Amino acid sequence: MWYRRTSNVFACVAFVNRCRRPAVFSQARWPSTITSTHHYRAVNSKTKTRAQRSNVRDNVVSKNKISVDFEQTKEAYKSKNTLELLRSLLVFKLCSYDFLVDKNREVMALGEKLLGVKVFEQLMKMTFYGQFVAGEDHEAIRPLIEKNRAFGVGAVLDYSIEEDLSQEEADRKERESCMLVSEKEKLGEYVCLSQFADRRDRVTSARTYFYADEVKCDQHMEIFIKCIKASGGNPEDGFSAIKMTALGRPRFLLQFSEVLMKWTRFFGFLAALQGEDGREALEQRLDLQQVQVRGEVMLSLQDEDKCLFFLASKSTIDMLDWKCLIDERMRISDLLVVPNLEEGRLELLFSRFTEEEERQMKRMLQRLDVLAKHATENSVRLMVDAEQTYFQPAISRLTLEMQRIFNRDKPVIFNTYQCYLKDAYENVSMDMELSRREGWCFGAKLVRGAYMHQERSRAAKIGYEDPINPDYETTNHMYHRCLDCVLEEIVKNRKANVMVATHNIDTVKHTLQRMTEMGLAPTDRKVYFGQLLGMCDQISFPLGQAGYPVYKYVPYGPVSEVLPYLSRRIQENRAVLKGVHTERELLWKEFMRRLANGELLQRPSL
Repeated sequence: MWYRRTSNVFACVAFVNRCRRPAVFSQARWPSTITSTHHYRAVNSKTKTRAQRSNVRDNVVSKNKISVDFEQTKEAYKSKNTLELLRSLLVFKLCSYDFLVDKNREVMALGEKLLGVKVFEQLMKMTFYGQFVAGEDHEAIRPLIEKNRAFGVGAVLDYSIEEDLSQEEADRKERESCMLVSEKEKLGEYVCLSQFADRRDRVTSARTYFYADEVKCDQHMEIFIKCIKASGGNPEDGFSAIKMTALGRPRFLLQFSEVLMKWTRFFGFLAALQGEDGREALEQRLDLQQVQVRGEVMLSLQDEDKCLFFLASKSTIDMLDWKCLIDERMRISDLLVVPNLEEGRLELLFSRFTEEEERQMKRMLQRLDVLAKHATENSVRLMVDAEQTYFQPAISRLTLEMQRIFNRDKPVIFNTYQCYLKDAYENVSMDMELSRREGWCFGAKLVRGAYMHQERSRAAKIGYEDPINPDYETTNHMYHRCLDCVLEEIVKNRKANVMVATHNIDTVKHTLQRMTEMGLAPTDRKVYFGQLLGMCDQISFPLGQAGYPVYKYVPYGPVSEVLPYLSRRIQENRAVLKGVHTERELLWKEFMRRLANGELLQRPSL
């Protein structure tokens, strides 16, 4: 198994560094322009005039252009009967009342108490549950999935049972799993501060898992496996999503992230000494001979008789090469060391793990391996969700290592990039460059992000730079920049795939325009779109009927156990008020159209 190829964590997360990795340090550079579509291959740039080449490109754009009208309500809502239209109008209207949104949990608890469980659950199925949740189990959700598929919309299954924890319970669980520190203790970016122990705070668009024990982690893995299997066997690509904090103790992710980030920043420190600062991350190169001669780096190991020597065969390395220069140790706790910039040596990050903690870390890697293998066997693409910035470096690194193993022939593992982060483009471009060098297929899911308020408050409290873009427009620009980068990669080598997970109509239109300009057809199935069930049907269904691969995140589970999920959906609808207002207008327009044309009793039809 890939997690056994070496005997420590960095070896576990750099699974193929020693024996399976292609030439990471190759100096070969990809051509800046590679035309990969068959339309462009037909053009011989040496014999055709500029005008002729322009005509060919125009023909490509014209041939691949597919018109999608997102305001044609008859087509957008043809999968819904009139009662479903009215339910959507009612639910979105209720979501506009601040009192109901702020007190939604209390209102639902009171309703259950006054009406009784059966009547309350039936009422929920007629309103919020019916709008945002597909059903209680795999059998119950099948009709909805098949209906959506008939209209060109696939499903990403999500068993949406969430723990209904009080803030005190959440604080206690985080304290036990992450070693919380008080405000009086020394703070750092990669610590769990007691003030932010409840990771659900002001997070409406993402689920939060709290560590209980290894048995609970195994249960989460089994749930993910069921979703993967249920998503398999489709005529088209199936998708499933997982969260890494559901699969192990978050303390490991927290401290592993600190090691990775300090190692990366150490490179920046050394590059700055050589005058490389101010350049793009991938353009910075470190002269190893100069480093050794000037004595800038002498990294002493725990046993004083050895030193970490860089690869003698290379004169210069870049950031990607640097990240591979990780020494191997016999024990996980021995390996987790960080550079001390003042003294120029490596020092232990924390005390030794216990034997039990060692086993817990290995179990987490085993669970990831099991899920990746199930995804491969069932022809399902596995998307690893992004989480808070103090967990994300470790999550991204572990995801990247799975990609190295399972993305050899096609993208199976997708990493998620949150584009509200200032370093989103750097992360996308670095990972994509690594996939080129090593010859595996890049898979990305692009989102705007789910933890903005929490991240900003935490950065201000602890005293590090706010990782979030300054405003929404900057985030939009970052999203489109990352998207364009991946689309260009798809055109160049046809190996990359991207999931455009957004409810933003402008981003969807931007994607369609860029696909048209680049000659990317929907039938290429390289670019996917994703929205939540019950939201933005005016985007999903026109895309699906036009032939674009589009998916709904389909939650399911018993009514009583998905109430926390429903609470988040109610809050999220208020948070995206502009988009919901547009959707309400389109729903009302379609209702009035049916009323005027005597079509109130029409059934969904292709």
